[in-house]
Amino acid sequence: MKRLLAILTLALPLAAAPNFSGSWMLNVAKSQYGQFPAPEVMLRTVEMQGTQLSMKTYQKGAQGEVTTELKYTTDGKPTVNGANTGSAAWYGDTLVIESSREAQGARLTQRDSWSLSPDGKTLTVSTKVKLPNGEFDVKQIFEKAPR
Repeated sequence: MKRLLAILTLALPLAAAPNFSGSWMLNVAKSQYGQFPAPEVMLRTVEMQGTQLSMKTYQKGAQGEVTTELKYTTDGKPTVNGANTGSAAWYGDTLVIESSREAQGARLTQRDSWSLSPDGKTLTVSTKVKLPNGEFDVKQIFEKAPR
C-alpha cells in the first residue's frame, strides 16, 4: 500500500507556483485597513522570472504620493532594499514576504502573504504588521489591470 501511494504521488504533476506578473490596481472598497486610512489609489506592477521578483508600487493618499521599488528572490534568501531587509519564499501556492525596517526610531516588521485567485484576476495580500506598541492586520485586494 505504501508503495502504491508513493507511485501515485510521483505520478501527479507538480503544481507550478503562481506568477504574479502584471499591473494590479487596489480595490479600496474590498480591502480592509482597520483603523488606518486606506490610500486613495495604489498601483503595483510585478515582474517574476524564475526566482526573481520585482515590484514597483505607487500610492496616493492623505500623506501624499509615494513610489517604492523592491526586489526579492523567492528562494528564501535574505535581500536588502535600502533600509528594508527581508526574504520571500513559497509555502505551497502562497508567496510569503517577511521584512523589517526602522521607522521613526522603532522597528517595524511585516509578513505579507500573497495569493492569486484561480482565474488569475485577483491578487490578495494579507499583511501582519508588528510595531513596539502592538500589531495589526491589513488585507489588500488587487485586481489585474487590463493591458
